[in-house]
Amino acid sequence: MLVHSVYFSLHDATPESIDQLVQTCRTLLSGHPGTEHFSAGVLAKEFEREVNVRDFDVALHIIFTDKAAHDRYQVSEAHQRFIAENKSNWRQVRVFDSYTSSE
Repeated sequence: MLVHSVYFSLHDATPESIDQLVQTCRTLLSGHPGTEHFSAGVLAKEFEREVNVRDFDVALHIIFTDKAAHDRYQVSEAHQRFIAENKSNWRQVRVFDSYTSSE
């Protein structure tokens, strides 16, 4: 399986803007073929340990059955629409892709 984690830092990081991006993730990015797990949410601000990375506003996590499912998602109409409609508010986007198993 492939874990696709994306961390968004926003220019407009108001609670309303953050919530809008989370909702848009859920609307446009969930339910793609080959998705084992989908979640989108906000920074857990109460975790302030030295090791916690806190420079993002929204986190997106999708686990795909395999690389092929991920690759189809990347070029899907919904994913391309998500980028086009939201990119202007992204100050920084970091993507972490890793392979995992369900053991």
